Amino acid sequence: MKPKVDIAKVLETHRGERHLVVLHDYPDPDAISAGYVHALISAEFGIDVDIVYTGEVSHQQNIALVKLLGNSLIRFSQTLDMSRYQAAVFVDHQGTTTEEVTAALQAAGVPVLLVVDHHQIQDRLKPEFSEIQPVGSTATIYACYLDQGVIQMDTSRREHVLVATALVHGILTDTSGFVRAGADDLLAAAYLSRLRDAEVLTELMSQSRSKHTMEVIHQALENRVIVDNYSIAGLGYLRTEDRDAIPQAADFLLSEENVHTAIAYAIIRDGHRGEVLTGSLRTTKFSLDPDVFLKETLGRNSNGMYFGGGRPLAGGFSIPVGFLAGGDGKDYDELKWKVHDLQIKHRFFSKIGVAHETLEKKR
Repeated sequence: MKPKVDIAKVLETHRGERHLVVLHDYPDPDAISAGYVHALISAEFGIDVDIVYTGEVSHQQNIALVKLLGNSLIRFSQTLDMSRYQAAVFVDHQGTTTEEVTAALQAAGVPVLLVVDHHQIQDRLKPEFSEIQPVGSTATIYACYLDQGVIQMDTSRREHVLVATALVHGILTDTSGFVRAGADDLLAAAYLSRLRDAEVLTELMSQSRSKHTMEVIHQALENRVIVDNYSIAGLGYLRTEDRDAIPQAADFLLSEENVHTAIAYAIIRDGHRGEVLTGSLRTTKFSLDPDVFLKETLGRNSNGMYFGGGRPLAGGFSIPVGFLAGGDGKDYDELKWKVHDLQIKHRFFSKIGVAHETLEKKR
């Protein structure tokens, strides 16, 4: 892969500045590793970097990775002084799930210098430079920068070994253990293999599921509806810290016999964004494009931004509950969940051509 952006030239023209690196709302190993290596590269040009996210770091592997890299992620709040930054960099997304940060940057007049991502092109941001490549992970793009010598990697420096290990982790998780990896991802992993710590990587990949995650997966099995090889499960209300159990539930549902596509979703009570209906899609059907499927099924918000999107074989969606958020107790929540659950199921089953009557018989 040949990068479109000469990141060394870009950063050299901003030497001595302070930048904000923005991760997506619930950062995964790909986003976390890419954010940290961007900070490492920036330091070579005298650029101080803060790394911010808006949601929660809750998956066991993600928590372990953040600890490994020094616990320096910042959870966004409105008290963050944006005037400290001369530019912003968006990593592993294009601003569609971080509206609070994006709006705060715009209000403070902080320009978006760079977007580095591997998802489908979106129109939310207008960066000065854009590195959007159709590869398996954003970590692949940053590994390519390193391979081209933007900094001299040295295995005697612990921070270099750790970011290389983190990048391998990012590639592994976003390509399902190289199952969905392309040539560029494999070449990036081959380069990083000379730098990574195999024992640390093994420890990161072997983190156990929490009790709450196992309970969510059990709930997905109980609630799933299977029609035409699609398995769809509503999970009710979940805590913000259990949000990462949703894609794990979808992964688990996908392992069932005769299921080629699994969708799991729940309402998350997010302190920053209110109540948000959040879901994950996983598929083994190569003719199904998750990005197109979710965009066509769920549509756009009032600002024209899609509620969902994805990459080959995986996708996600996030829909604010809006006016109906909150309530007066458990009974109200149960009624509200029934409405949202039915609406989401009808949307997906209508998309795949299943009649309303068929769905009701399955319930």
